[in-house]
Amino acid sequence: MGTESRECVPEQPVRRDRSRLLLWAPLAGVTALVLVGAVLRLAGRRDAADAVWAAATVAALAPAAWSVLRQLWRRQFGVDVIAVLALVGALVVREYLAGAVIAVMLATGRALETYAQGRATRDLRALLARAPRTARRRTPGGGVEEVPLDRVVAGDRLLVGPGDVVPVDGQVDEPVTLDESVVTGESRLVRRAAGEQVASGVVNAGAGFPMRATGDAAGSTYAGIVRLAEEATAHKAPMVRLADRYAAAFVPFTLVLAGLGWLLSGEFVRAVAVLVVATPCPLLLATPIAIVSGLSRTARRGVLVRDGGSLELLGRARTLLVDKTGTLTAGRPRAAEVVAAPDGDRDDVLRLAASVEQLSPHVLARALVAQARERGLPLTEPAGVTEEPGRGVRGSVDGRQVRVGQLDGDLPDWAGRARSRAELAGRSVVWVSGERGPLGAILLEDPVRPDARRTVRRLREAGLRRIVMVTGDRPDVAAQVARVVGVDDVVARCSPPEKATRVREEAHRAVTVMVGDGVNDAPALAEAHVGVAMGATGATASADVADAVLTVDRLDRLADAVEIARYARRIAVQSATVGMGLAVLAMLAAALGRLPPVAGAFLQEGIDVLVILNALRALGGGLRRRDVPPGTRELLDRYAAEHGGVRDVLAALRDTADLVATAPDAPQCLPALRGTHRRLTGEVLPHEAAEERQLYPALADPLGSAEATSTMSRAHVEIRRLVERLGAHLAQAGDGPLRRDQLTDLLATLYGLEAILRLHLAQEEEDYFSLSPAEPAETR
Repeated sequence: MGTESRECVPEQPVRRDRSRLLLWAPLAGVTALVLVGAVLRLAGRRDAADAVWAAATVAALAPAAWSVLRQLWRRQFGVDVIAVLALVGALVVREYLAGAVIAVMLATGRALETYAQGRATRDLRALLARAPRTARRRTPGGGVEEVPLDRVVAGDRLLVGPGDVVPVDGQVDEPVTLDESVVTGESRLVRRAAGEQVASGVVNAGAGFPMRATGDAAGSTYAGIVRLAEEATAHKAPMVRLADRYAAAFVPFTLVLAGLGWLLSGEFVRAVAVLVVATPCPLLLATPIAIVSGLSRTARRGVLVRDGGSLELLGRARTLLVDKTGTLTAGRPRAAEVVAAPDGDRDDVLRLAASVEQLSPHVLARALVAQARERGLPLTEPAGVTEEPGRGVRGSVDGRQVRVGQLDGDLPDWAGRARSRAELAGRSVVWVSGERGPLGAILLEDPVRPDARRTVRRLREAGLRRIVMVTGDRPDVAAQVARVVGVDDVVARCSPPEKATRVREEAHRAVTVMVGDGVNDAPALAEAHVGVAMGATGATASADVADAVLTVDRLDRLADAVEIARYARRIAVQSATVGMGLAVLAMLAAALGRLPPVAGAFLQEGIDVLVILNALRALGGGLRRRDVPPGTRELLDRYAAEHGGVRDVLAALRDTADLVATAPDAPQCLPALRGTHRRLTGEVLPHEAAEERQLYPALADPLGSAEATSTMSRAHVEIRRLVERLGAHLAQAGDGPLRRDQLTDLLATLYGLEAILRLHLAQEEEDYFSLSPAEPAETR
């Protein structure tokens, strides 16, 4: 290994030097001939100078003519024929300097094209270069062997060393630190807890760790990304193909104009001058450079677009159809609320449920276990676990029989209220029961992505006029999500064939993008002009029907891709329009005898350089979003993590309000009120005050103005006012009990505070925390 590495390292600079030599050598050689001819002309050796310039013209004519002949052999007819005619014409009329300048122009164009495309595709090539080739696999005897990647199968125990690339998708056995920038585009290191999934292609930024492979190499995330990158680098930009179509009109126009100039003046040199300035390098070089630059930029943002044609269509899109589950929502359940029986404890209910569910492969079980671990709850290994399909899981935890699943029989009052609350909110309920009855309920939801609403707004700003949500979910649940994210239309209870039909109908009216999870949405993705697969899972990344893949599980990257695509397309069209317009004006001047061949050659050279440099602008700019400074990101992550604790207080606030509404004379009512008030003043108000001092001022630059946080500041004032009002009621109640005349205003205070606080948290997560790549804790 060591010897092999030492031998390989020096080859990279040598290979780069050789590539640079091949890139610039033709240009340097032709330029040298032009300069030598100029020196000879100044020395009075006219014939020698003409001979050198003629040699330069022939040197450029030979490869250009060979290229045209190959095109004609394949029955293709392109604009390269104009360059060949211009070189031949320069030789015929003995305008050797003009021919030499044309040669420099062609060599410059090729060199700039190669350089620009090399710069624009380096991110895609980097993906291919970093693809893992081998993996360290544990042997049954306890050893470690290095095996080719194609021999790894699901279930293998692997070892990932420090600095290694994770070879296949898998599950880690202990907390790890990873660099996911290659896959997600985010530069910050991330922590993954024991039991979490990791994607292939990410880099181990900490100590070595064991993992279990959950798939083979061919179906892994990184393999799918590499396949898309290879396709993206293999396809030509759409305007390169269009250039050959334009040749059908442009070449005859050029020949007719050149012929008219010759016919009307009797001077063949005018025809040559027209041909000299007619070479459409802006169309052949500048536009593909802009498109490929756009492909490179979207790759850096975590969006792999399959080819230039898809990017160009993405830049012209007017309609977006988007699946709900896994796209606008997280696509995995989470415990939105835990309700405990009277005198019970929420954390204990979640701990018991997660302990029993540890051995279940169900997605719900994984969600409960992950949430319990995030909250630091100690899980116990269950005993005697049995699972009834459709009914739930039963087992023994700390000597107690616990069942998680459906609940039979009549419900106690508190459980009936919990079920009604779940139904009104569109949530499902999992009951946690003991030997004597239900211990609590876990209300589950598929949360809307924090960045969904902001992304929809940005997509509208980018030019999308119609956004439609299609889902197989119930109409009431779909309508709630639609109102939150702000789409134009909703199609609920929509099967995969119906989705495909709806996409086909929209595609007949405008350029249409469909975003889905890439699996059950495959028919709809295939019907769209641009199908975008969400999520970067192995199946998603390798979906044959997807025209683009989000390699990071963030919807806002779609808005980035649309903005970049529109900008790259605008630069491409601008370069082509301006360059060709200038060329046509120069052709008219040449036909009228106002522009001799030599001057026309220098002018065309200037036009080419101008539009190519303009095309390179596509490597930057176009994004409306502002980058968040690292310090502000740290603040966002810190306060996002604190929202988990605030939501616990919020749940207690709702339970206390329900207790006051149903049993105001109960002995536990006043202590519950005092406990809730204590948590509000000790946890929530300090959190809000710290946000006001630190977070909101830091957000002024990313949001564009300090006024952007003014409505949130007003909410802080209202939250404090209601907390103080609750404190005033407690002071009036003294040692209790609560007076009857207090109840109406007290309930208004409690439920109003709960509503305002819940809305405030949601707004912060959507408008502020979505600016940071890290998701808020409650949605992980």
